[in-house]
Amino acid sequence: MRKNHPLLVEAEKIKDWLVEIRRDFHRHPEFGMEEFRTMDKIVGYLEEMGIEYTSGVANTGVVGIIRGATSGKTIALRGDMDALPIQDEKDVSYRSTVAGKMHACGHDAHMTILLGAARILNQMKTQLKGNVKLLFQPAEETVGGAKPMIQEGVMENPKVDAVFGLHVSAEMPVGEIGIKYGQMNASSDTIKIILHGKSSHGAYPHAGVDAIVLAGQVITALQSIVSRNIDPRNSAVVTLGTIQGGTQGNIIADRVELVGTVRTLNPSTREEVINRIENIVVQVAAGLGGQGQLIREEGYAALINDHDIVDIVKETGEELLGKENVISIEEPSLGVEDFAYFAQEAPGAFYRLGCRNEEKGIIHDAHYCLFDIDEDCLVIGAAMQANNVLAMIGGKK
Repeated sequence: MRKNHPLLVEAEKIKDWLVEIRRDFHRHPEFGMEEFRTMDKIVGYLEEMGIEYTSGVANTGVVGIIRGATSGKTIALRGDMDALPIQDEKDVSYRSTVAGKMHACGHDAHMTILLGAARILNQMKTQLKGNVKLLFQPAEETVGGAKPMIQEGVMENPKVDAVFGLHVSAEMPVGEIGIKYGQMNASSDTIKIILHGKSSHGAYPHAGVDAIVLAGQVITALQSIVSRNIDPRNSAVVTLGTIQGGTQGNIIADRVELVGTVRTLNPSTREEVINRIENIVVQVAAGLGGQGQLIREEGYAALINDHDIVDIVKETGEELLGKENVISIEEPSLGVEDFAYFAQEAPGAFYRLGCRNEEKGIIHDAHYCLFDIDEDCLVIGAAMQANNVLAMIGGKK
């Protein structure tokens, strides 16, 4: 890390401020669409910095804007706000004070980094040839706050020309970032399969249609989708997580319900998998004398990074951290991320920010009760996001 870089120097100057903010967010986690205290705190920080904002966007979101000295492109930076239903088990002074709620995915850090970048950029606004939008987004972990924010117009007036997002990663040591061209995260769909048969006494199976047998055949047939229907060069996951049916051991079940998830990286593969599932459910059930129904609940879209915007992250990362600390991520994640919707509206790049420190015992993955970050990543993240903006509207390009 090049500690003498001007942006890292500026970010280091406000490290205590960043740590204080992050720890306050960490002590007071709030679930998606309930981030009212968090929203008020963000508004307070923006007011202190004299940054224009709108609050209550998509319920609890906040959008700030820094207007440069001259007109030009508008660059957006995004930070998510919500916590997870996990009990914080860390023995630290900033452990969550709310039972059963925890910032176990680093969103406290993401908001803090966005505020840090805002503070740096606001001090440099006379150098900006355009605008910076600050997107504090609720409910990434649950219903997805990006889509409703977009529907309320956050990517317009002024229109966003590029968008950057990041996520802390306990898989990478602090001081490294991870970049990925193209497909970064999968799309998701929840599938509910309902199979209807006909009940009868278990001693007279010929008088009924066994929905449990239907389920067994459907489950088996679904295994052929990924192995035999999807191009092996594409990725897809079909997982069934629950099955419920039957009332007594001597009664033929008349109804079985299965619930699962589908993950894909390619939009056309996504539709192909869903269509194949529906065909199997309907036709296998019908072939055995029953009825099958598929209910699809669409989740997040696949996150696809823009090549040119990733190039900017690569260049700014190498400038700040050195080439050896900008790591190319080879494979996409089958996890989901609703930054995808912002990246559909404007060219975008989502990257990983290392937060691991084995010497300090900061080794636990996100969504775990002992998850924590090396707070040096707050400095690096704020400098990175500020540098990404400057690369586009700060006269560098």
